[in-house]
Amino acid sequence: MTIPKIKADEFTCLAAYVYDISGIVLDDSKGYLIESRLGPLVVELDCRDYLVLCELARTDARVRGRIVDAISTNETSFFRDAAPFELFKHKIVPDHIDRQNGPSPTLNIWSAASSTGQEVYSIAITLKELLVDLSPWRIRIVGTDISEAAVAQASAGRYNQIEIQRGLTDDKRHQYFEIQGNVWCIQDELRAMARFQQFNLLSEFPPLGKFDIIFCRNVAIYFDIETRMALFDRIANQLNRNGVLLIGSTESLLGISDRFSRQEYHNSVYYSLREDQ
Repeated sequence: MTIPKIKADEFTCLAAYVYDISGIVLDDSKGYLIESRLGPLVVELDCRDYLVLCELARTDARVRGRIVDAISTNETSFFRDAAPFELFKHKIVPDHIDRQNGPSPTLNIWSAASSTGQEVYSIAITLKELLVDLSPWRIRIVGTDISEAAVAQASAGRYNQIEIQRGLTDDKRHQYFEIQGNVWCIQDELRAMARFQQFNLLSEFPPLGKFDIIFCRNVAIYFDIETRMALFDRIANQLNRNGVLLIGSTESLLGISDRFSRQEYHNSVYYSLREDQ
């Protein structure tokens, strides 16, 4: 059976359903996206058309999960867009260190759209290189993503040859990963710094606790304005008083949230809570 072409009424149904379960906006130009990502699922599940797939998903959580996994953009790499990690290493973490007192400093970080874990492990590698001795620190890195499949891979910390080469130098690859057959596995010390869980950013936030640094990069661009406003309002509630928010290099909070102040460091942008928050 070949992948069927999507009709206008089918697109309307699935686009509305995807929005309901994920907040992702699919405009009329995205018919090809539904065909390429959900067409194989229509064939696999022997659905007559995309409307049948949509109805099946409403009653079957496994199918709903398959749709989320397929439609979510899990395009990522280690140290993606290098500038935020340079900012993290040379400005944000040093400032946080300066504010720490006592023999057991803490650092809490949230990667709000962690995909298959590359961002989280890039954070962990950066901290290892910056702090060297992690033993005095109580470090908590939380990675969340809407895709169950992405969270499973992130939790395992296992990457194939193509994935491991994207964004990692040979030195970092051999220093922080171990090869097992054809798979590269993150070192146990770095894996132990992180925990992952499936979470839809549109849902009520689970009890994650407060964070010193939040990465929420390149995910809100798929949401409409109202959804972005609600999201960043809730993210503001998760930040500690001196906390920092990092968003994508092409994103802005202008007109989205008045709870943050825009900061610059060496042409890189980050956000802090306004003093009156």
